Amino acid sequence: MILLLLLPTVAEAQCSMCRAVLESEADGKAAEGINNGILYLMAIPYVIVATIFFFVYRKLKK
Repeated sequence: MILLLLLPTVAEAQCSMCRAVLESEADGKAAEGINNGILYLMAIPYVIVATIFFFVYRKLKK
């Protein structure tokens, strides 16, 4: 239980490190890649859940 309380602190430290590296880069290609990766990671679960609900709906409608 105590370990779970400590995890957000570790995550915040990593975020600030990534931010510092991305801000120091001149062309911004790494920042664009990180942003695209975040969007893909965010979208995939929604697509999977929507697909499951579609098949369940279609099965129940028959």
